[in-house]
Amino acid sequence: MGRDHVNHSDIVRFAQDKVNLPKNKADEYRAQVRRLRDRLTHYLAEHPDFALRKMLLSGSLAKGTALRSLNDIDVGCYISGADAPQDIAALLEYLAERLRKAFPNFSPDQVAPQTYSVTVSFRGSGLDVDVVPILYDGNEKWYGNLVSQDDGSFLKTSIPLHLEFIRKRKKVQDKHFAQVVRLVKFWVRKIKREQDGFRFKSFMCELVLAHIADQGLDFADYPEALQHFFTYLARTRLREQIAFDDYYDLSTVGPYSDPVQIIDPVNEENNAARLYTEAQAEGITEAALDAGDAIDAALRAPTKGETVRYWQRVFGPAFHV
Repeated sequence: MGRDHVNHSDIVRFAQDKVNLPKNKADEYRAQVRRLRDRLTHYLAEHPDFALRKMLLSGSLAKGTALRSLNDIDVGCYISGADAPQDIAALLEYLAERLRKAFPNFSPDQVAPQTYSVTVSFRGSGLDVDVVPILYDGNEKWYGNLVSQDDGSFLKTSIPLHLEFIRKRKKVQDKHFAQVVRLVKFWVRKIKREQDGFRFKSFMCELVLAHIADQGLDFADYPEALQHFFTYLARTRLREQIAFDDYYDLSTVGPYSDPVQIIDPVNEENNAARLYTEAQAEGITEAALDAGDAIDAALRAPTKGETVRYWQRVFGPAFHV
């Protein structure tokens, strides 16, 4: 049967070869951000009145869930001071000007404001670092008002608590939680290439998987873990509220009227899925149904060739055994 042709070990090898960001590249990128952060820290020590307080690596590289296709890095930049603008465009220009002062050897075009962030470009590696401003008032848990990449609104968040939330799930599931997150993100990337307008952001994928993990699912068998993920999406059609009690009481959540409700684990007032429509939720559901059916068929397929073809419906033509 299909398990004899493609099993957990085969998915592991596929992930290592095609999905995961290689360790040497991850180390190189983290070192690049660390150098950027260290230079800012040194500058701050000499300029204590400078408005930039801290740079923290965030996003998939910080969480250990980055894909091989990673080409930019997310960094949060905490800003304090009465002169920090509250207007988004002005804040981004304010951040860009101060980054240029902190890194005078960068040419002006290497520090460029974007719609909701400032991109710092490294010419040697070709890597871009997207620096997102966070207005900070000294909170000990590093809560501040982040400029949302979804719509540019200010959003209360804490990068250290977000990273801690993921670390807790990774600790329980060892390497398996992060690996299943990467496999799901790879599937989402495939669907986005195939379907114009398909939306399913990585943060939401992580939270759905965290919810399933918290319910007791062991991720150690990747075909089974993936099937549970797709089954959950198909069963709930993303109409079941997801929330976590790591940093707030669940009784404080909501009420929300949004069709999809996946609540930020560090901010009970933020529905991470607030911009998703009924139609977009149905698009995710239909894609999950197709992927789940493909895995079911793969596990029953009588030949290796047929089994591989079913797995390619999930991961695309890059999947080979």
